Amino acid sequence: MTRGRRPAVATRDEVSMAFRWTRSPRSRQGYHVFAPALLTVALGIAPPASGARPAVADRGPVPDAVALDIARWGRRPQYKVSVPVPPPARGMTLPRVRGDDSRPLVVIDAGHGGIDPGAINAANGLREKDVTLRIAQAIRDDLLATGRVRVALTRDDDRYLVLRERYGIARRLKAALFISIHCDSVGSGDASGASVYTLSEVASDKEAARLAARENKADVIAGLNLGDAGADVSSILIDLTQRETMNTSAAFARLLGREARPRIPTKPVFHRMASLMVLKAPDMPSILFETGYISNPVDAAFLDSPDGRQRIADSVTRAVEVHFARQLAGR
Repeated sequence: MTRGRRPAVATRDEVSMAFRWTRSPRSRQGYHVFAPALLTVALGIAPPASGARPAVADRGPVPDAVALDIARWGRRPQYKVSVPVPPPARGMTLPRVRGDDSRPLVVIDAGHGGIDPGAINAANGLREKDVTLRIAQAIRDDLLATGRVRVALTRDDDRYLVLRERYGIARRLKAALFISIHCDSVGSGDASGASVYTLSEVASDKEAARLAARENKADVIAGLNLGDAGADVSSILIDLTQRETMNTSAAFARLLGREARPRIPTKPVFHRMASLMVLKAPDMPSILFETGYISNPVDAAFLDSPDGRQRIADSVTRAVEVHFARQLAGR
């Protein structure tokens, strides 16, 4: 490529068709590479060396298209493309908070969004990002109708948010409870039912570990890691405040299971634990609610129906009411 010339811009669809995600066998920090190409970002992310995490250089504002250097394995020549990616958030825009200012705040996070569709139903193309947004809006409306809490959504439209930005919004708003809404998915089989996850540094079972690996990848889009924390973020010591938060989160998860079982299909083991990035706020009780399997035709139809959304919202609302009533009684 001639020095000074701008690389040609490839469309997102073209890039998606040309490359496929794979996990590097050498990766212990969660970077991803294209096979058989090693991906480096021309805007300052250097290729990993000696196991170190790539460093991001400060080169001013990030353009709409990120230039990528792709070096083939061996001695083949290098070439460049530009891939449109969402710019890192320069200043966090806080969402609207609804309800009485004297009430505790619940932040509902609709998982995925924007260029990250989440899981997709192979039969009808139903996207997780659309289902989670409709469910989050139903929960918001049901909670507000009680008059007992304030409510905010991390997103109220089809936008992309990095994982740290999701719970970061809730922390900035000083939320008393954070609920992230998702839909589960499997490649084969007839798995079904809702479940809830709370934070654990050690996954409680193999399925929880699989979920953690899938959801944490959402911070990596088009080869650009949009997170702003270092590689050691998942190994920070949990202090006493976070331990108390984890206990409160687990108590709410058990409440949600009690209220959900009579109303929606649930897994036999409803409450699980995993090291999910979106749950890592140290001082805010947080859960990730897998409302069902979008890959299962019966679950998918339930999740995307008005009746299904209302049953899910009723479950969350009843659990929230009991949760805050217990806190008030314990003061």
